[in-house]
Amino acid sequence: MARDTPKWPSLYNPGLEILNIEDRPPNQPGGSYLYHGGDVFRFTFYWTLILYTPVFLLCGAYAFWNYTFPPTSARSGVRHPKEESLYEMTSPIPLYPSTSRYTGSNLPPPSKLPKINERRSRVAFATIIFVLFVALSVAGSVLGSAVLGFIMFGLFKAAHFHMSTWIPFLLAVLQVLVGLLSVWPSIIEII
Repeated sequence: MARDTPKWPSLYNPGLEILNIEDRPPNQPGGSYLYHGGDVFRFTFYWTLILYTPVFLLCGAYAFWNYTFPPTSARSGVRHPKEESLYEMTSPIPLYPSTSRYTGSNLPPPSKLPKINERRSRVAFATIIFVLFVALSVAGSVLGSAVLGFIMFGLFKAAHFHMSTWIPFLLAVLQVLVGLLSVWPSIIEII
């Protein structure tokens, strides 16, 4: 018995699977089911791209904006009190020489550090960051869809269950939520 693959997205009323299911067959009339691992991966991948990529695009746009137009304290070179290291705040020996011995015109000239990469502008680095966010979102979508899709397919196949087309959608939602949990503490500190 050959089973046809439904067209994407093939979402249907989930009440068919949840409400009044006593004494009914596992395949509900009006439902759509997936029977091949490649189809599960494809459905999960499409949903993950739709739900996962916009989140990364927003984070990438935010990083692009912050790197292109940094806050005024970062642009002027003035250090914010929160940027002081723990060592600087607790050290009994001052790290910077006292300027009290310099008065008026005998102040030393300010030292200017050379730029690390003079040929690239802030916009170029911000564009690299944005493209990196986009590439990582697509790579994360492919990898996450493959891992979750094939694992769930294996579990459903081993238990002789019929996989609803809602399962790849829920896997994509799960990936987005886990991705947001992992992005927040690390990337937000970098941005």
